[in-house]
Amino acid sequence: MVVVGTALLMLAGCSGAQGAPRRTETSGQAENGRAGVNDSAACAVTDKLIPSCGAWWGIAPEVFTGAPASQAVRGAEARMDGTADVLHVYHRGSELFPTQQEIGLARAPGRPRLLLINWKPSFDHTWAQVAAGAIDHRIDRLAAYIRQTFPERFFLTIHHEPENDVDAGPGSGMQAADYAAMYRHVVLRLREQGVRNAVTVMTYMGAPNWASEPWFEQLYPGDDVVDWVAMDPYADSWVRDFDGLVNKTRKEFGRWPGFYRWMQWRFPGKPVMVAEWGVFERPGDPSFKRRFFESVRAQIKQYPQIKALVYFDSPHAPRGNTSFDSDQGADRAFSELARDPYFHSTRVPRP
Repeated sequence: MVVVGTALLMLAGCSGAQGAPRRTETSGQAENGRAGVNDSAACAVTDKLIPSCGAWWGIAPEVFTGAPASQAVRGAEARMDGTADVLHVYHRGSELFPTQQEIGLARAPGRPRLLLINWKPSFDHTWAQVAAGAIDHRIDRLAAYIRQTFPERFFLTIHHEPENDVDAGPGSGMQAADYAAMYRHVVLRLREQGVRNAVTVMTYMGAPNWASEPWFEQLYPGDDVVDWVAMDPYADSWVRDFDGLVNKTRKEFGRWPGFYRWMQWRFPGKPVMVAEWGVFERPGDPSFKRRFFESVRAQIKQYPQIKALVYFDSPHAPRGNTSFDSDQGADRAFSELARDPYFHSTRVPRP
C-alpha cells in the first residue's frame, strides 16, 4: 500500500507552482472561430509547452474506426464544432514518427496543432532488455528521422499505462524498476542522438488499485527525464463528475487520495496532463454523458495544475462507446466545452 501522509489528504485545493513561463509564443485575438482569447500580451508558452493561461484542449479522434489521422481529426473537429490544440496519436515498435500526415496536421496553415505521440518501443523485448540496449538501433534510427523531418516541439509519452504490464516476479524484466530504467534509457538515448524537441510525458493509468501496489512509486523514471506527468482516467460506474474522474478513490484503498491530489503532492512543480479521458454510455442513464461534460466545464478551473485535457473519442473503446456525440445532449455539451475560452487562452506555437 502506498503510504500517504495527512498533509497529502489536505491538498484538494492546492496547485503546483509552475514558475514564470518563458515567452516563446503569445496569443492573439480570436481566430478560426475561437472566441474569448486573452490579450496577446497576457499568455505565453514555455519551452516545455506549458501554457501560462488556461489549458490545452486535445483529442485522440475516432480511434478504432480505421480512419486515417487527417480524416479522423478533421471529422472530430467538425463534429464538435471546435478545434483541437493537441492531437493524440499512437505508434509502436519500429514505426517512424511523426508520419507525413501527422506533420501536415501539426503544420496546418492557420490551425497548427501540438502532437502528443504515444510510443511503445517494443513488444518483443522486456523493459530490462530495452534498458540494456537491445533496441538501440531502433531508437537511433528514429532519432535520425526526427532530426531530419520534424524540428518542432512535440509531446512524447513512452509505454503509457505501465501499471497493468508490471510483473513483480524476480527476474521477469518487467518489474516497476525495469520500467523506470527503460524509460530513462529511451529518453537519454534519444537526447544523445540529437532529439531535443521531445517534451516527455510519464502517463499513469489513474486507477486506485494500481496506485496502491507496493511497487507503484518505483515506476517513476526521474525528474530529469520527465517534463509532464499524466493520467488516463475513464468515467466508470463509480464516477459521477469531473472531480470523481481525476480524483478517483475506492473504499477498499482508503489511503489513496486520488490522482490529482497525489500528483500535487508528488510533483508540485510539474504540469499535469489528462492524456486520455472518456465517458462511457450508461443505458440506464441516457443523460449521463451530457451532465458529465457539463461538470468538466464547471469544475476544470478548480484544477490549475492540469494544463492539457485530451479526450479519447471512440465508438469501439475496449470498455464501451466514448464517442462524445452519441446523443444530441452530449454533443451539445461537449461542443460547448470544446469552445470554452479556458482551453483557447494560449495560442499553439507556430511551426
